[in-house]
Amino acid sequence: MTTPEAEQSSSVPEAEGPREPLDAQAASGASGGSDQAEGGAAGPRPEERLERAVRVAEQALIEYEIAVETFRIEVENFSRLHHQKLGPMYARLDELDAEIAEARAARTGDPEDVRAAQEARARVMPMPGVEELFHGWMDSEGLFPEAAAMLTEQPVRPPQRVRPSDEARKLYRELVRKAHPDLAQDEEERARRDEFIARVNTAYGRGDEALLRELAEEWAAGPVPAEWQPSHSEELYARLEWLSQRKELLTLVASELEEGAIGAMLKLAPDDPDRLLEEIAEQLLAQVAQREEELAALLGL
Repeated sequence: MTTPEAEQSSSVPEAEGPREPLDAQAASGASGGSDQAEGGAAGPRPEERLERAVRVAEQALIEYEIAVETFRIEVENFSRLHHQKLGPMYARLDELDAEIAEARAARTGDPEDVRAAQEARARVMPMPGVEELFHGWMDSEGLFPEAAAMLTEQPVRPPQRVRPSDEARKLYRELVRKAHPDLAQDEEERARRDEFIARVNTAYGRGDEALLRELAEEWAAGPVPAEWQPSHSEELYARLEWLSQRKELLTLVASELEEGAIGAMLKLAPDDPDRLLEEIAEQLLAQVAQREEELAALLGL
């Protein structure tokens, strides 16, 4: 797993470096045009230098959006699996802590032990209500496949991995680069791209390689819009300003993801977040066993 900044840094060409501000990129593009002007009989028009700067900024922004979306999906999946796999273990530890404190208080009768037992019991999550128990199990069509499998004693589908496969990641990145809405030349084309990218994001979030391949074929067979060639420098300057603002917004999103509890946990195992869950589960199982031994000793079992 890589954070948005790290993935962006590894995937964007040097000329499109993600850590270079968009204004600096524009200046760099303009400088490159000046060099060409000195070396040739006639330099490019100012609009051409701006067009080059806009293209560089657009590609840098797309790469950054891909990195942020990839990390967001990893955080979302990790959070879901963390709750699914480890939630029962945390609940068991809270219950054992409460039982241990209550057994100690019953043995000593010490007011401090009684107070500690009451506090430990208060920390135990209450049993969920019926609606909470069935949340995520039923919809308007009936039981979800996982619930139906459990009720019919069929094998339950294992949880998805935190990170989609390498092939899914590759397909996703290629599709976003080709179909990104920011490359649209008019509102109708942007709407078409928005709808398509929404389906791409859904397929990627599920790690569905087959669907991503189908979407790649669909895009390849669809209409290919003409390349956008702005003709006025005012439009290009406005485009650069919008790209800069968009980059700032994405930076805030990335910071919130990285600073959150789940994002911080993912940083502990950037290369294999799924393995991190297994390691935490092993540690929790060991703690549960230790608590059970302590409780048995207190109860004289």
